[in-house]
Amino acid sequence: MSTSVLPSATAGKKAGTVEFPARIMSIDALRGLVMFIMIFVNDIAGVPNSIVPAWMKHYHGKSGMTFVDMVFPAFLFLVGMSIPSALGSRGKKGDSWWRTVLHVLARTASLLLIGVLMVNETPDTKAMGWSGALWCVLMYLSALLAFCRLSPRSVRAVETRPGEGGKPFWGRVTTVLRLLGMAGLVYLALAFRNGQGQAILSLSPFSIRTQWYGILGLIGWAYLVGATAFLIFRENHTALLGCMVLLFCLYPADQTGAFQAFWLAHYVGIGTMLGSHAAITVGGVLLAVHLRRTEGEPLRSRVRFVLLFIAGCIAGALLLNGLYGINKNHATPSWCLWACAFTGLLWLLLDFFSDVRPISFAARPLAIAGQNVLLAYLISELLPSLIGLVRLDNWYDALAPNLGCAIARSAGCALVILCASVALNRVGFRLKL
Repeated sequence: MSTSVLPSATAGKKAGTVEFPARIMSIDALRGLVMFIMIFVNDIAGVPNSIVPAWMKHYHGKSGMTFVDMVFPAFLFLVGMSIPSALGSRGKKGDSWWRTVLHVLARTASLLLIGVLMVNETPDTKAMGWSGALWCVLMYLSALLAFCRLSPRSVRAVETRPGEGGKPFWGRVTTVLRLLGMAGLVYLALAFRNGQGQAILSLSPFSIRTQWYGILGLIGWAYLVGATAFLIFRENHTALLGCMVLLFCLYPADQTGAFQAFWLAHYVGIGTMLGSHAAITVGGVLLAVHLRRTEGEPLRSRVRFVLLFIAGCIAGALLLNGLYGINKNHATPSWCLWACAFTGLLWLLLDFFSDVRPISFAARPLAIAGQNVLLAYLISELLPSLIGLVRLDNWYDALAPNLGCAIARSAGCALVILCASVALNRVGFRLKL
């Protein structure tokens, strides 16, 4: 993905209309903002509860939420908003329907693979025979290599072989690094041992111990359903809205045991992963499809649709609150609908300051940071293991003796990681699933 200057949505258009560029800055900006908040809350989660107030951490109780509980569903919604552009561009490049389907399946499998490796957390050093912290560091480094892409177009003065262009050479380097990274992931999956001596991957007999799929795995399942909905219904507003509603219906059906005897229920949560989470993603698809269809139309028509979407989600959340409550871990419909409304509203605000009345000094840094958030996410997950490996964890904890210092530490950590990911993008190192 290019990090070049994004064209203004207001350039070359009539007053009161919006023409969308190849990349919509507001979506990238929202993605960058959400990633900043995610890194911030993940870091501050390690600070004792006696220092950090409850509203700055995940809600613990039967029904309720904090702003922290909105981060994950915001990503699910943004995944949906990116699907029409990403899959639509493949069709314009001449990719067949089957090649697009294979791309969707490969991307889903990649997210599930990384998610399963991450969710098992740090292995037992004694059971494995070598450092568990080192295993984590190597796992994240292998994941970075397995899905990397080196782009010579953003690298100055690249070294090339005599008589060859830079792009073919760096393409081969990318292939080698990906093979090394994938081999590393397989080896680490085989080497993993927890406190009970269990491995993630066993070859004889073949088995994969998933526990749950991790954040990336949950995003993978939601992406699969959202991409499938878009490939089937394309830009049909009514069908996408009906699909969103139908996916929400899977949750109460699952709660009543409708899928208890269904084989798929043994591998994935139908009511939560394929239902509630996927409904959020399809909501993002619906909103993005409307933006694509209203290019060049008066701005008020686009705003009206988004406001109606937000109002409908809020109404649904209020009506369903008494049935299942608001609970992130259980992915209740009310929680999902509040998340859709909140993310839609946040996008609308950023759209005004990014694409309609641009304030570039505020929006553009977020947009640049939001163009490759998987890289920033993996770096943020790598950092705690690296700090523990070099035995600086006590020093890092000492940086948060009070709330003010904890906020400054976590905000600084998020800023440094996002800047590091942007710098890696600029020199040509990106992640592409």
